[in-house]
Amino acid sequence: MIAVRMWLGVVITGMLMLPGCSKQEEPRKVDLEKRSATGVNEDSGVPHLRVAVGGMITPKAGFIYYRQFLDRIAEKTGIPVDFVDREGYAEINELIRTGKVDLAFVCGGPYVDGRRAFGMELLAAPQAYGGQVYYSYIIVHKNSGLKTFRDLRGKKFAFTDPLSNSGKLVPTYMLARMGETPDSFFREYLYTKTHDNSIKAVAQGIVDGAAVDSLIWEYDNRTSPQFTSATTIIERSPPYGIPPVVVRKDLDPQLKDLLRQIFLNAHQDENGRAILKGMMIDKFLPIEDSAYNSIREMQAWLAAQKDWKGTGR
Repeated sequence: MIAVRMWLGVVITGMLMLPGCSKQEEPRKVDLEKRSATGVNEDSGVPHLRVAVGGMITPKAGFIYYRQFLDRIAEKTGIPVDFVDREGYAEINELIRTGKVDLAFVCGGPYVDGRRAFGMELLAAPQAYGGQVYYSYIIVHKNSGLKTFRDLRGKKFAFTDPLSNSGKLVPTYMLARMGETPDSFFREYLYTKTHDNSIKAVAQGIVDGAAVDSLIWEYDNRTSPQFTSATTIIERSPPYGIPPVVVRKDLDPQLKDLLRQIFLNAHQDENGRAILKGMMIDKFLPIEDSAYNSIREMQAWLAAQKDWKGTGR
């Protein structure tokens, strides 16, 4: 059966109310139309650092800590920091490629794509829950009676973003290994844009199952389990390289080194530790590009099956 594919905009906003941040908690957002290619604020003539947050390891409720970290970057560098507000992973990659964003928190999948396409560079990566890995969780409602991923055949399913590793690539790979595609296996599927939305969609019965970032689910489950407590994890993927912090390839090398030190030393003082604790990050560490090879392997395997449409079983 052909699946219904849609981006959930106004409709899901009404159905899935995010806790979010208040306007007082949000970093100042930047209008990219008022920025030159060098990052100069055309209103003031002062160079700004532009940062996008696309692959958080916390849900929207924890965004205040990202704001505090951006403030810390501004303080340590002496450069005003602009928050570039985008949700789509592909759009953030394009902003990095074109130099309209200098630094970004991204998912592992978009990093692999950006590295291959235009040389996106790793800056650092968090260590969370004792490691630099995360998982894709397949979740269902706790009262659904569903026990395995195969039980979701003919059900309604939520992906997050088309470029998400944990929220799209991993479950698609799992299906392919079963001889299926999303179209052949699910009655219907949709994209929620964020892992927060996917968790809520399952908890509220809007979908039967979802693939979500383990870091987001674990953060919610420890801090505000209203929705995670209504879900059950029925499958956990192998580990993948954790969502990293990246920079554009042509960023000034001295600024790049300074930014790297700000991240790597954040746990060395009381203020930094408090911010990291709120983000449920132990500390930031260097990470090798090879940490993301397992994502590349999935992408390559699926690409080799590009003409295959699944069995429809």
